[in-house]
Amino acid sequence: MAEQDYFKNALSGFTFENASGGAIRHLADLGYSVKQIMEQLAFPTPYAKVQQTVWNHLLDTGVIRLSEPGNGGGVEKSMFVKEYDKYGKASFRKVTLSSDEHDIIYWKEITFNPSNSFSGFLSRKIETNPSSAYVSCGFGLMEPAAFECLLGELNDKQKDYIQGIPWAKQICYHILNQRMQEILVRLYDRELYHGDCFFMQSGEKIKF
Repeated sequence: MAEQDYFKNALSGFTFENASGGAIRHLADLGYSVKQIMEQLAFPTPYAKVQQTVWNHLLDTGVIRLSEPGNGGGVEKSMFVKEYDKYGKASFRKVTLSSDEHDIIYWKEITFNPSNSFSGFLSRKIETNPSSAYVSCGFGLMEPAAFECLLGELNDKQKDYIQGIPWAKQICYHILNQRMQEILVRLYDRELYHGDCFFMQSGEKIKF
């Protein structure tokens, strides 16, 4: 029975990869939310499966990390590649990419001065730390009522993105791209964000 279950699960996984897996990861790379990805898939796929695939992909690509930036461990990034055997049969293989972070960062901790423009401050810091800035996110630790209150302050696209991610029940760290910058500014202006931003090239940890 165990052997039958193994082959059943393997077949199910292969079918999913061919039908939806690659498309989900591609759309996630384009910035689609889980809700938007569901609307684009040609093959019926459970919402929870799409969520988990997106979550795993965000972790694999370093968009989200579970350990604090600058701890010396780095982020082991990976991707799926499609291969064909001599008979033209397709299969997927997960390839691990090397991490670009190795050193421990001894952060210069700074408390943000609320008399300054928060949006302008973030923009200046991101300009000097391209692709190497992260923001701490405690969404997975929030009580349902508080989380719904927070979502209510976001626009529809921002809400769909945050709500679609199955956040781990711990502090996570999301790369500070344009979307997260806009979400962060919106929440901060409404006094709904308290956390840290990590600017790895300048070695600064900003507390809000």
